[in-house]
Amino acid sequence: MTSTRRGGSPACREPWYTPAVVSLALFLRSLQIAWALGTIPLRYLARQLTTESPPSIETRERWWGELLASALESLGATFVKFGQILGSRPDLLPPGILAAMARLQDDVQPLPYAVIDRVLCDAWGEVRDDLEVMREPMAAASVAQVHEGRLPSGEKIAIKVQRPEARAQIERDLVLMRLGARLLDLVPSLHLLSLPGAMERFGAALHDQLDFRKEAANNRRLAQNFRREKKVRVPALHDALCTGEVLTMELARGVKATAPEAVGASLDDEARRLARAELAARGGRAILKMVFEDGFVHADLHPGNILLADDGTMTFLDLGMVAEIAPDLMRPWVDTFSALAERNGARAAELFYTFAPYAEVEDYAAYERDVSSYLERLYGAKLAEVEISVVVSGMMNVLRRHRVQVDPVFTVVNVALLVAEGLGKQLDPHVDLVLLAVPYLLAAQLSAPPGRAPNREIPRI
Repeated sequence: MTSTRRGGSPACREPWYTPAVVSLALFLRSLQIAWALGTIPLRYLARQLTTESPPSIETRERWWGELLASALESLGATFVKFGQILGSRPDLLPPGILAAMARLQDDVQPLPYAVIDRVLCDAWGEVRDDLEVMREPMAAASVAQVHEGRLPSGEKIAIKVQRPEARAQIERDLVLMRLGARLLDLVPSLHLLSLPGAMERFGAALHDQLDFRKEAANNRRLAQNFRREKKVRVPALHDALCTGEVLTMELARGVKATAPEAVGASLDDEARRLARAELAARGGRAILKMVFEDGFVHADLHPGNILLADDGTMTFLDLGMVAEIAPDLMRPWVDTFSALAERNGARAAELFYTFAPYAEVEDYAAYERDVSSYLERLYGAKLAEVEISVVVSGMMNVLRRHRVQVDPVFTVVNVALLVAEGLGKQLDPHVDLVLLAVPYLLAAQLSAPPGRAPNREIPRI
């Protein structure tokens, strides 16, 4: 791997476009989007025609998910990120589609190093001369790519550099996506998705991701929240080398949680078992602390953004997207989680319905019966046998069937809990996130401020 200390390239000039060029670009892009998404039904039909036996419901859902994921990947960064967020909404999409959407990746060809070096020269000025930067990136995505570097002291660093064209591409796609959301919202069966509002929130989240100063602030806040936890951390920033387009931090080491079986590979069997069990419990407690104690949750929490070390240290990466639970929403969230844990169907149904951003329940009595019936199936299970992933996915199916939407912040929280449980089970099959959650839930019940007024009352039955 080669490195360089200086780019020596002139500063990038801002591109200049006439309104006619912009209009033409939007028109051509809209055709590309229409083709990618509009051909999905035809490709689905082709699969049906080439299948000997009628496909099951699960297979049909998987096909739709695979075709949608493929189309979104072909459309680039903005659509991939939208698909990743949509894929975290079990209240909106069935399990088969969600499983297929989980494969969405944001991997692209890296930019030539000369382009990256110009960004670094513009961001750092003369300081660039003193820093060594590896020419080959460690990772490349559509918004940024990451390079390893070295300070004059010899310390290794990770440098996240925004791609110069990222902002213009995202702004262009957001214009078209907002227009499409308004048109689709006119379809009654799609109104539950609240697409215009969802698109505004999505656009705001993408804009936040384009300003690395906000990611740096999120990094500092999470580090502050875990300041007493020596083995839960985020990479330390080098503030003097951080700008809106460049984020510079220590080079964190460890095994990505995408390969948890590699944790403790150099240890003997007993030491490896203990190290993995310690990490499983620590990860569960860390995410429970984010949810119930801090109300500040990593919103892009997947195994690729977690590093695990043999000494039990867990490092969270990529804090470009976070979710904050408003103080007046903490009480409804805690009450909802408590109702699920206690298997109180009537109370859970009431809380989901009254605090839903949107609900169109035709028969509330049937809705309440379905919620209660689902939770009753869990009555015979021991607490240690109850998995949050099973409870959440089953409950989301009931809510989706009765057209009850869940607050987007709650879905981020649910995804975080699912990641904690899934990773924990891989590290230690005996870890029990429900038991780990009990002290956090009790503390939140005592400390949560009064909740906001519900959005609606339950109908008289």
